[in-house]
Amino acid sequence: MTEEKADAPAISLPVFPDYRLTSLIVGCAIFLEQMDGTVLATALPTMARDFHVSAPAMSVAVTSYLLALAVLIPVSGAMSDRFGAKRVFNSSIVVFIIGSILCSLTRTLPMMVAARLLQGTGGAMMAPVGRLVILRTVERRHLVSSMMWTLIPAIVGTMAGPPLGGFIVEYFDWRWIFYINVPIGVLGYWLVRRYIPVVHSVTQPARFDWPGFALCSVGLSCSLFGLELFGQNTDMRNAVLLVAIGVTACVGYVWHARRCANPAVDLTLLRIDSFRLSVVSGSLMRITQGAQPFLLPLLLQIGLGFSALRSGQLILGISLGALMARVLTTRILRRIGFRRAMVYNGVLASLSYAICAFFQADWPFWLMFGLLVYCGIVMSFQFAAYNTIAYEAVPTDRMSAANSFYSTLQQLMLSVGVCCGALVLKLAMAASHNAEPSRLDFSAAFLIVTVISLSSTRWHLAFAHDVGHEMSGHPRRT
Repeated sequence: MTEEKADAPAISLPVFPDYRLTSLIVGCAIFLEQMDGTVLATALPTMARDFHVSAPAMSVAVTSYLLALAVLIPVSGAMSDRFGAKRVFNSSIVVFIIGSILCSLTRTLPMMVAARLLQGTGGAMMAPVGRLVILRTVERRHLVSSMMWTLIPAIVGTMAGPPLGGFIVEYFDWRWIFYINVPIGVLGYWLVRRYIPVVHSVTQPARFDWPGFALCSVGLSCSLFGLELFGQNTDMRNAVLLVAIGVTACVGYVWHARRCANPAVDLTLLRIDSFRLSVVSGSLMRITQGAQPFLLPLLLQIGLGFSALRSGQLILGISLGALMARVLTTRILRRIGFRRAMVYNGVLASLSYAICAFFQADWPFWLMFGLLVYCGIVMSFQFAAYNTIAYEAVPTDRMSAANSFYSTLQQLMLSVGVCCGALVLKLAMAASHNAEPSRLDFSAAFLIVTVISLSSTRWHLAFAHDVGHEMSGHPRRT
């Protein structure tokens, strides 16, 4: 009788007395990821010189990490269901710390790629499992506020990353970028053990779809590395071969998923209108979002000749804008609703990427900083809306599958964005016959990725007029 009681799922809501504290602790783990990514972006030109490669070639150090996220996120839901979200969450922090230490010891770009893959293995579990803890412990009426509280530490990490990265590169060695992850990770490990409740699966865990996971992993990894080779323009035959293998594996997975009772990535979730539209429109916007953090530090340091410290100070504007958006998001959604907010703000967010194409070295610092603050506000608002509305109509017993699917697509599109940014930059350099990218090459890259995100408007218009009215509090149309 004792064993039966221990095995019973704990699904009472809320599990934790104050959802804000749980959300902040989950956000602290995401803080570690966000700071690591933004710090690294500022240091890419310096790392390229140490590794004796061109600056665009450093895109593989970014995409390898994002690729590990995209490939392994589908496993996160199954592992959380089987071993418990809290245990998986803490284990992911440990793996992330080990990967960070190995990154600091690398001497060549291939070694960095291998270490980043391990680091991404830990990161693949941190954000989606943390989000799953929130989805299972917070009532729907508190979900928007909970997501906002979760994003506060993440935004602080994003804000701290650029100036900290610039300071480290300017006055220390770039390897300290990875050393600082260790004490932060240890603190996060302790907070999770001390305060996060034990969260069990709502239903009995099903057998994991290993054949589907293998097809999905091969499809995503081969496709992304093939795109990366296209961007580097080094081995076109292998690039075509990898993309062909990746596409074939993805098609094979679609065929397999239709015949599997519990596929690794549940494609039937796309039948839910709000989930499907959020995935499609958000994916287009995230391609551009993935390209910007890669292109912007290179533009500032190589195209405009700024120091790493000044570059980091300017990029801080995006993070500051994202923090300011936290105050406005809930109020705007309550006033005008999800659909109108995503339609109008989606256009503004897309055009904000184009602003970077016109930056000049002689522009005042305050002007460039202010424009990047605006960029951060509209982008952060748009992604907060996507991340919330995607789960509006998802049943509770399918939250784990939806979370894995959504997180996989999210990281995959960011990876595609980095590849697209590197590819467009290479093509612009080839057209202008430049060995190193110029300011005009970066301008062309920013304008092209802006067009990609603008195409999401068609999908924003397809949302129902009253979508998400229970979450936003916006009056439902009759």
